[in-house]
Amino acid sequence: MPQLLKQTCRYTLWLGTAFALATALLVLALRWVDPPSSAVIQAWQLHSGRKAQQQWRPLEQISPHLQMAVIAAEDQKFPNHFGFDFAALQKALSEDRRRTRGASTITQQTAKNLFLWNGRSYVRKGLEAWFALLMELLWSKERILEVYLNIAEFGNGVYGAEAAARRFYGTSARYLSRWQSGLLAAVLPNPRRMSAQRPSRYVRGRAATIERQARQLGGSRYLVNLR
Repeated sequence: MPQLLKQTCRYTLWLGTAFALATALLVLALRWVDPPSSAVIQAWQLHSGRKAQQQWRPLEQISPHLQMAVIAAEDQKFPNHFGFDFAALQKALSEDRRRTRGASTITQQTAKNLFLWNGRSYVRKGLEAWFALLMELLWSKERILEVYLNIAEFGNGVYGAEAAARRFYGTSARYLSRWQSGLLAAVLPNPRRMSAQRPSRYVRGRAATIERQARQLGGSRYLVNLR
């Protein structure tokens, strides 16, 4: 029995080491290589039987208004934290919310969208934390934001800033206005029920709040903190 336990521990340690090394190398490679898709996009395509709309754009070709809008809406401490906002998490838990998206940072959301699946299991949250940590260690903040803006869902089957800009506003992500950016950021919590193209009163109100918060953060000057 002790021998079997030793072998099991050795095998588990080997698997853990191999997983850690493989995932670290994968995340390191994606520091320079643009991912052609994401786990969430692939899952949507498999489930729907349709091809998702997505066009990759480098960060400099995405409107600073949208960059600021998603930070203001999703993660205002993004330039300063190391992947986790423990204060927001504690607040969400203390308020006993059923949905804790507000406690998830942009880094965590990028990790989930890129590598994992939608769900609430402890296994998925643990893997999300691991990938988020790797991304913070191996990527710049600009790279994290760039990947996030290219794979985030802005509508049913519409992923990334470029596809959203073209689908909803007939323009490129480079030329999104402050108001359009606010609308896109406003639907991020539930892009399949809220529309950036035909915004409800709630979405318009949320977009106005996001626009105001982005200005309070310092607007485009705030993005300098990402470098």
